[in-house]
Amino acid sequence: MDHPTSCCAALGAPSAYCHNCDLLVGLEGYHVLDVARGPDGLGVRVESPPGPAGCPDCGVRATSRGRREHRLVDIPAFGTPVRLVWVKRTWACAEPSCPRRSFTEVDESLAPPRSTWTTRARSWAVGQLRREHATVHGLARQLGLGWDTVWSGVEPILAVAAADESRFTGVQTLGVDEHVWHHVSTKAPEDGGRGPKELTGMVDLTCDENGQVRARLLDLVPGRSKKAYADWLTERGDGFTAGVEVATLDPFHGYKAAIDDELEDATAVLDVFHVVALGTKCVDEVRRRVQQATTGHRGRKGDPLYGIQTILRAGAENLTDKQRARIERAFAARPEHEVVDLTWQCAQQLRAAYSTPTRPKDARSPSASSTPSPPARSPRSPASAGPYASGKRRSWPTSPPAPPTAAPRPSTASSNCTADSPEASKTDPTTDSGCSSSAEDSTYDPHRNWEEPRKHLLAWTREPASRSSLMHILGRSTCIY
Repeated sequence: MDHPTSCCAALGAPSAYCHNCDLLVGLEGYHVLDVARGPDGLGVRVESPPGPAGCPDCGVRATSRGRREHRLVDIPAFGTPVRLVWVKRTWACAEPSCPRRSFTEVDESLAPPRSTWTTRARSWAVGQLRREHATVHGLARQLGLGWDTVWSGVEPILAVAAADESRFTGVQTLGVDEHVWHHVSTKAPEDGGRGPKELTGMVDLTCDENGQVRARLLDLVPGRSKKAYADWLTERGDGFTAGVEVATLDPFHGYKAAIDDELEDATAVLDVFHVVALGTKCVDEVRRRVQQATTGHRGRKGDPLYGIQTILRAGAENLTDKQRARIERAFAARPEHEVVDLTWQCAQQLRAAYSTPTRPKDARSPSASSTPSPPARSPRSPASAGPYASGKRRSWPTSPPAPPTAAPRPSTASSNCTADSPEASKTDPTTDSGCSSSAEDSTYDPHRNWEEPRKHLLAWTREPASRSSLMHILGRSTCIY
């Protein structure tokens, strides 16, 4: 084939526009004249189609005065910066009495007057900053510009967006959390520092008509305190605060106090992230405490609890069979590891509670439930919570432990089971004597029920030794204050 096959040459005229090239560049109303690769990236020359133009002042049809080129920064393409060369048309007004002697083509949809960026390049840069977690330095590298040039281009757009109060309308679920802005000096900027290290961020968590959470950042204010949040709510006015029905927050009393003062009719709710994080933190604290109590040192290679510290932070639904077996072996290594097992199950219950697709009709806030259900036996096995070194597996206590000054109460399950032999009366009071002595109990069951009922943990948290570690954290992790 000895003739050119490109789309441009196939049109038969060197000056004809190429529809495919125009489609690739994507500037509606403009045609591509030339594309060349230079030292600063791709250079794309475009122009508008020829046509009549009138004087902006008098409206008289103008005469052409030729063209002039205007270089613009455009969106990067094919991994390289792009420089758009806009071949502008210039005209002269033919009306002698008109004060405007000449004028140049203007199109703000492509680029504002005297701008060095295309309009779509500015919008792209702002979108990268707001939604793609990009940095100004990263954008400068992609665009082939300096940091100051990029910031001066996007700052006016961000300032206009920050002054737009329409984003505060329709907020029914309001979230608040702190954000660490920097890790350098907290001195005032005029003294050489960067101001407060922490900021308070407000987020719109209202669901749209499709049930999707908007998750829009509304504002950031300096500081992390009650005053910072309360002042921001006061500035929004009564119209905004009256529409907020649910206010989510992290476990910080300053934000809670601001909600009580400014959002009296809203329901204060701890956000899911911090609730689950507190449950995971509790597992780590109990694991470290048991590690120290049983071995007398921090975790080392070969210690059962130290070997599962990472997988205990994962969700049970994400564990493989091998990881589940490792957890089983670590919990079965010593009887003292039972408390770690209990705490981990509690954290998994906490995590699973937020995975429920629908809320029960009779659901109440956790804080509204003052009396826990009576403890029952563990469903993991017929009568026990796991294998132990003695060959027997201890069952869950069937009644809450009595206070230290009171006489110990026999378990319900023990009283229901017959104890004809004298050895039955010597069984540990927290062990089901009549049900844990069967042959079935001495056999290890690898099929563990990973959804341990919460009522077992409520009984366990009454033990003084466990209350300090578990209730200190999970007691604060109620979904609703």
